Amino acid sequence: MAHDASTLPPPDTGRQEGLTPTMHTRGEPLAYPFERGAGLDVPPVYAKLRDQPMARVRMAYGEDAWLATRYADVKTVLSDARFTRAGAVGRDQPRMEPMVRDYGGLISHDPPEHTRLRGLMAREFSARRIERLRVRAHEVAGELLDGIVASGPTVDLFERFATPLPTTLNCELLGVPIEYSRFWAWAEGEASGIAADADPGELAAEFFSQVAALVELRRGQPGDDVLSSLVRARDEDGRITEDELRVLVADLLLAGFATIAGQIAASFYHLMIRPAELSRLRERPELIPQAAEELLRYVHLDDFIAPRYATEDVELGGVLVRAGDPVLVSPAAANRDPAVFPDAEDLVLGRTGAPHLGFGHGAHFCLGAHLARLELQVALETALRRLPGLRLAVPENELRWKTGGIVGSLADLPVTFDRPTGVTGDA
Repeated sequence: MAHDASTLPPPDTGRQEGLTPTMHTRGEPLAYPFERGAGLDVPPVYAKLRDQPMARVRMAYGEDAWLATRYADVKTVLSDARFTRAGAVGRDQPRMEPMVRDYGGLISHDPPEHTRLRGLMAREFSARRIERLRVRAHEVAGELLDGIVASGPTVDLFERFATPLPTTLNCELLGVPIEYSRFWAWAEGEASGIAADADPGELAAEFFSQVAALVELRRGQPGDDVLSSLVRARDEDGRITEDELRVLVADLLLAGFATIAGQIAASFYHLMIRPAELSRLRERPELIPQAAEELLRYVHLDDFIAPRYATEDVELGGVLVRAGDPVLVSPAAANRDPAVFPDAEDLVLGRTGAPHLGFGHGAHFCLGAHLARLELQVALETALRRLPGLRLAVPENELRWKTGGIVGSLADLPVTFDRPTGVTGDA
């Protein structure tokens, strides 16, 4: 039976791990996002919330929202046409900062408008197109590891490998000169809270000024890349407006980089604190694609997906979501749902079964999912082969984590390794 928010029955008010009696007050929204555990562990409160009717939450700014934590509920919100992103326009959206950053990109639209815009880039990010980059990805990884091996045996794997690998590949795919990779550093700083003291309006104006300059660069020097393809769609085919062109370029520049760099670093961290699993992958590299998917399920650095708004009354998660109510989803919670993933709190590198929701679901499924998978797989394949005895160079409790924003990550990843195996790049 569904409950209206006003009649939502109170859960057990006894103290439980991750939940306090204060948080159980009838009708009082929970402060969100929840505090993470050590090493960006998924907040334990999610395990409690999955066993209760869907809760209301309150972010630092914006209106209160429902929070979906069960796998089935998250999939419904992300794929059911009764939950819309376009409904967020003009609303006081739940967020972590005063300014509403809604620039009208892909995330702001629903089909069919979203389908039209996404279709301009879908072919470039298809599984077949991205797979052609694997050889180049191995070349880039090999060159980076040449430098690491030559300068080792102690190195910051985040700075020297996890960051430059996706930076280089993304720049080449998009047609972005490498110096423009500072856009991703800016995005990472914004997402992790590092730039919290900066004026968001000034940052946005500066960013879009650089986007316009990049569009003009590709307009004058077109190539076989994603940005040039978008410029042609504007100038030759008239399929998009100039404003749409710049917003799509902004989407590409901001989406994914900080997350995949953090994902690569965090994946190595989780393997290094499980040396038996790391050795298993080194001895059986054919398991790496499957292991990468499990790492993508288990490691969740970004747990905020823009709210969806109900277009009609919907029964979901044991409550009645009224038309116009915003709903947030937690992929991190969904990916630890024991109803879907046996031993969900454990990292099981040989796991099979339901797909994780780390890349979302439905129409807004991550455009760069295939690229992120390839980059993580290649990072694991090459580093495990080239860096024998890979291990943390400091005690685990001395690692530094960025926890100030929506996207968390390691601040750095000091590692050490044993004898070098050569100085030539991997092909």
